[in-house]
Amino acid sequence: MTRHICLHGAESTGKSTLAPRLAARLGGLVVPEYGRLYAETNGTEFGEADLLAIFDGHVAATHAALAQKPEWLISDTDPLMTQAWAIMLHGRRLPRIDAWTDTADLYLVPAMDLPWQEDGTRLFGSDLARRQFMDVALAELDRRRLPWAWVTGDGNERLENALGAVKTAGLG
Repeated sequence: MTRHICLHGAESTGKSTLAPRLAARLGGLVVPEYGRLYAETNGTEFGEADLLAIFDGHVAATHAALAQKPEWLISDTDPLMTQAWAIMLHGRRLPRIDAWTDTADLYLVPAMDLPWQEDGTRLFGSDLARRQFMDVALAELDRRRLPWAWVTGDGNERLENALGAVKTAGLG
C-alpha cells in the first residue's frame, strides 16, 4: 500500500525543494507540481479551462506514479491547490475539483518562513496576497477535514521537521 504525502500551501514556501528531498529520505516517488509545468508552457493567465487542464494533469500524473506501486508518493501540490488558485483568481470553486476525492494521507504545509523568490510563474508575492493565498489553501484542507501539519525551518531543519510530522501522523 502506498503512503501518500502532499506538499500544500502558498507560493515560494519551498515545496518543490522539499518534495524530492523527502522522497529521497523515504525512498519514494515524486509527482511534480503540474501547475508550474503548465504555467511555464502556457503562461499564468489562468482561466477556468486552464485550471481544469491543470487538475487533469495532476490526476493523470498521480495515477501514473501510483501504477508503479511505490511505498511512498510525495506530491508537490495536488488538485486542492488548483482549487485554491480558482478561488484566488476567480472568486469561485470549480465543481469538478470539489468532486475529486483521491486526497493524500497527510498534507505538509511549509510555513511562510522563507523569503519570497520570483520564478516567473508566481502571482501572489505581496505579504497580504501571500497570507490570503495561504489562508485559502488551509481552508481547502480544513473544509475536507484532512490531516495536515506545519513544516518550519530552513534546509535540513525543514526536512527533519517534515519527517517528524510524517512520524507523528503515524505514517513513518
